[in-house]
Amino acid sequence: MNHKVIVAGGGIGGLACALALARAGVRAVVLEQADEFNEVGAGLQLGPNAVRVLAEWGLMDALHACAAYPEALRVRDAHSAKSLGHLRLGAMCLARHQQHYATLHRADLHSLLLSAVRRRPELVQVRMGAPLASCEAHASGVRVTLASGEAVAGDALMGCDGLWSRVRAHMLGAQPAPAATGHLAYRGMLRTDQLPGPLRGNHVTAWLGPRLHVVHYPVKQGDWINVVAVVEGSLRASDTDATTWTHEARAADLRQAMGPACDDLLTLLETVPDWTLWPLHDRAPMQSASEQAQGRVALLGDAAHPMRPYLAQGAAMAIEDAWTIGRLLADGHAKAGERGVDWSTLFAHYAATRWQRNARVQRISRRNGTVFHAQGALRWARDRAMELLGERLLDNTWLYDGPPEPEAAP
Repeated sequence: MNHKVIVAGGGIGGLACALALARAGVRAVVLEQADEFNEVGAGLQLGPNAVRVLAEWGLMDALHACAAYPEALRVRDAHSAKSLGHLRLGAMCLARHQQHYATLHRADLHSLLLSAVRRRPELVQVRMGAPLASCEAHASGVRVTLASGEAVAGDALMGCDGLWSRVRAHMLGAQPAPAATGHLAYRGMLRTDQLPGPLRGNHVTAWLGPRLHVVHYPVKQGDWINVVAVVEGSLRASDTDATTWTHEARAADLRQAMGPACDDLLTLLETVPDWTLWPLHDRAPMQSASEQAQGRVALLGDAAHPMRPYLAQGAAMAIEDAWTIGRLLADGHAKAGERGVDWSTLFAHYAATRWQRNARVQRISRRNGTVFHAQGALRWARDRAMELLGERLLDNTWLYDGPPEPEAAP
């Protein structure tokens, strides 16, 4: 198979896509705009659906070397510290879903994917400092022009270039920019031995309060704790670039947003040495398969379906997208005789399989943000539901038993 796919973007989604293509024997060139990969971001959670893909790709040893595997999810009231809900993970997750629930640093997941890609130099080329200026598709292939003026040709184009995707703009035409959600994420890390004693333990903890929530969990084999505090508000007028992770984060602003939080939570936040501030943006949930692929161009991850982090599935959905491309190729879908792959047909299968699941995760992530930050009667109803339904409310079998097998294109 002598095809070449251009993969725009060298983040988690782009590298997962390149690896899936390489495993199917398809050459890929990854075009990453940054001059070098940096340890940007913070922690993330990978449900059994994403870990299942990494296991199939032979990456479990690499995952074990950097991840933690929490024993439980604990939900607490940010004001009173009262326990609101509990979901067993660990061994129970293995029993229910036949795979682990993992927490790790975003850079560690990126690194293990990059190492896997670099072990296949005959099939994957990663080019740094290669930002896209424009792209076009025609009957026999695609053509990308870089900011330098260089043209790169291929058989198909995968847009893995994130929330502010240039490939999306090409494929779908002029659209409104991603919308500010009105939520600000403060992200920080601390060593586990710095964590206040009452908060130590191998679990994910979510604190829910009016117009805010805080989540913390172990990463780096349990040696570090990732902390994310999400509050409702907007950037200061001096912060004009919404696309960066590097906004100045003032601990005093976060403390003020916490209001009458309980002592345990405030102590945790005061222990974090440094914060970064990230304004959350998203797009409306997908409405059709045409938003994920058209002709020889397809979108993956945040380029197709950016989602709020309130179901902890952003990275997982990108990995599932990549797995689906690989599965379709491995299963021999969209063969076109001696010409090899009919990329338009394969991408139609891909979009038909993925768009509704991705849209469902987008919708539930939005809903969860409202529920997490609830006030008044909705807050009371949320707490009562967790008390009565327990793990049935917190587990997501439909999600964690994925990814689903590819469907036929319409």
